[in-house]
Amino acid sequence: MQRLRKVLVVGGGTAGWLTACYLAKAVNAANPASVQVHLVESDRIGLIGFGESTFPSIRGTLSAIGLDERRFLVETCATYKQGIRFRHWVRPPGTPGKEHFFHPFSVPSQRPGGPELLPYWLLGAAPAGLGFADAVTMQSLVVDRSRAPKRTRDPDYQGPMNHAYQFDAGRFAMLLAEHGQQVLGIQRHVATVERAVLDDHGGIAKLVTTELGELQADLYVDCTGMRAGLIGEALQSPYRSCGDVLFTDRAVAMQAPYPRPDAPIPSFTLCTAQESGWIWDIGLQKRRGVGYVYSSRHADATHAEETFRRYLGSAADGQEVTHIRFDNGYRPEAWRGNCVAVGLSGGFMEPLESTGIALVELAAYLLTHLLPGDRDDMGRAARHFNAMMSARYERIVDFIKMHYCLSQRRDSAFWIDNADPTGIPQSLQDKLAQWRHRPPHRLDFVGDLEMFLVSSWQYMLYGMEFETDLEPLRSAYPRGVEASREFAMIRQAATQALDDLPDHRALVEHLCDEYRRRPHAAAARAAIA
Repeated sequence: MQRLRKVLVVGGGTAGWLTACYLAKAVNAANPASVQVHLVESDRIGLIGFGESTFPSIRGTLSAIGLDERRFLVETCATYKQGIRFRHWVRPPGTPGKEHFFHPFSVPSQRPGGPELLPYWLLGAAPAGLGFADAVTMQSLVVDRSRAPKRTRDPDYQGPMNHAYQFDAGRFAMLLAEHGQQVLGIQRHVATVERAVLDDHGGIAKLVTTELGELQADLYVDCTGMRAGLIGEALQSPYRSCGDVLFTDRAVAMQAPYPRPDAPIPSFTLCTAQESGWIWDIGLQKRRGVGYVYSSRHADATHAEETFRRYLGSAADGQEVTHIRFDNGYRPEAWRGNCVAVGLSGGFMEPLESTGIALVELAAYLLTHLLPGDRDDMGRAARHFNAMMSARYERIVDFIKMHYCLSQRRDSAFWIDNADPTGIPQSLQDKLAQWRHRPPHRLDFVGDLEMFLVSSWQYMLYGMEFETDLEPLRSAYPRGVEASREFAMIRQAATQALDDLPDHRALVEHLCDEYRRRPHAAAARAAIA
């Protein structure tokens, strides 16, 4: 048996450095006797940060690798994210009805011993006209009033409202690189990988670089992005496209200024539906990250850019845009031989629910905990890894497709095509058919394989005005008066939370100022620069 002693992450960026940091922390790479973590990246590849959104899981990941939250906020221009606001998804602009709904990160309120509120909301026990998320959480009111999810006194990565972050992905990668090398013992190599040389068993024997010659390791982690230089080009692991279900395959993006320096920063991602896709709008500390995700079958690049600039108005004047191509899908065999694909090399789902970095976190977590002690055990670890990752991707496809197929919009071919049952996976059709007569329940899901909690399915389902007829089962829910009191208490608690939680921009600026006043902060910023 050949002990696994060296892991080489190929490619930097968020995927490469986040994986390397998580792995190095877990195996104590700073100890010479442990598994050594190396990373090779080219200095010819630039990093562009349009604004990246995350899951609440990112808080546990950043805490696990030992990053100070205030430093993270300063170095990445980060802001807080408490969920996603969907605008014009149910119906086109100008149509009677609600213009938007909110998908919060907080789970529905559940008092110990109290009734589960969703059935009673469906049966009309909540105030008339109050959406499900608004009725069962405080978070939508908190974000409407520009409040932050935590207070200045709350510890790092903790707060009364469940939250994630939005940040500049390019700056995030640079912060991770500095932290990984100085604190976690990662050894960085600056070189351009020309090709991989395979061994007699079809695995990777070594990499050939332009600047450093040959590099070898026991396990290679492919973080080369959509090029998939190792897992795709060298090892020929096939890519399974989901383009027949998820139609968006292009994006046009830019960095846009705020109208004034003290403009409020939304603590959510705004997703605004368009005739051939949707626009993300992410507020960072000094600017916005904005992009239009669209289907090339329903709009060409010129028309998409015109739509995008029209949305931005004067904020787009003089601003350059970047056009991006992608193919929704994944590699069922993301771990082949002694190579593991993490990030875009392993798969990509359109950014509607911010799964990109969350999938990197998941892959890094699985890799760390499945890491074989010797090369002979790599096949078993690979099979486990591939099964878990593939199951996540399949469930993500169902969840994202639900956003489109439940829309009442029929104002363009894009929305009409998304409602066509032939493009809806049977697994999703079965769920929706059952939920016509009962609400989603945790037993509908397999916890370790899900990317989204049952509450996320519920928020999206009823935000999209899906109808579940519980009237025939009304007698099974006799606690209506009690539930009505719970709904009233949640609204009262939300009003009180407004007095306790600070303004979002004010909190971010306060925490950043606290970090900058620390004696070592100047040296840390110089290292990043």
